[in-house]
Amino acid sequence: MLAQRIMWIAWPAFLVAAVMEMVVFAFVDPQDLHWFDGQPLSLSRQGIYTLSFFAFWVLAMASSALTTLLSMSPFEVNRCPLPAEGRPDGCPKQGPCN
Repeated sequence: MLAQRIMWIAWPAFLVAAVMEMVVFAFVDPQDLHWFDGQPLSLSRQGIYTLSFFAFWVLAMASSALTTLLSMSPFEVNRCPLPAEGRPDGCPKQGPCN
């Protein structure tokens, strides 16, 4: 189930990052980019494309992960991950898994 959720997050984010990359660099030349202090970036075009793609991918994964988290039911969020017999003493959920 965890692998499936990871793919729910990573795959759409990959597609969105690819589209974002195409849209952004259709209007922006990587060689025209500068740091905040006015210094030009010392990376090649391919380096800028690569780093930008991964930055877009991470941002899109964060968005997808938040959507996945918010779509979880209260039961999924609050359930105890340990079986009843494996819970430590003093655990408030000593009975059957809620």
